[in-house]
Amino acid sequence: MLLPFIGWAITGAIFFLKPGYGAAYDAVDLRTYPLQTRLSVDPDPAWLEVRYLKTILGEHLLVRTATGWQHLDPVTRQPKPAPSTDQTRTLLDDAFAANPARYGHVVTADAATFTTDTGIRGTFSWTRLALTQRGADTDRIDRIYKIHYLQWTGIESVDRVLGAVGLACIVLLSVLGMRLFFWRPRGRV
Repeated sequence: MLLPFIGWAITGAIFFLKPGYGAAYDAVDLRTYPLQTRLSVDPDPAWLEVRYLKTILGEHLLVRTATGWQHLDPVTRQPKPAPSTDQTRTLLDDAFAANPARYGHVVTADAATFTTDTGIRGTFSWTRLALTQRGADTDRIDRIYKIHYLQWTGIESVDRVLGAVGLACIVLLSVLGMRLFFWRPRGRV
């Protein structure tokens, strides 16, 4: 009966103290450089948002429309082709130089995913020039989350039953504890 309660208390303390959360959920950004040219943009009425920036690969025009983001060539306003694998590695290594202890160097990279020599893996979006990352610490925190929320097996129907049983045990233990605390035997003062 105590097992769910102890698990909940320990994982709750971890969520309260948040050790290691900073690096595990770090938002890694691409390194940007000062723009050398001025961009005169005649905005398309369909554009909801415009971003003009420069990375190690050059200048980029990112526009958001009702259908999503587009990565355009700033001069021609045509879709900018996705980078080669080597260019993707260059772009990612440049971004990871800000925190080499965590990110290290790119080991594998394709148009959408990457891994590093420090065990970090993530996704890369060319249309948004955005990165996501996760490592062993992120996986560990996610496992703690699953323990805390009684998602023990990964099978939803079994976890629902175990969750209901775990919660019932916690309530029963609390009721028994309150009864023992407030119960006074008759004939004793």
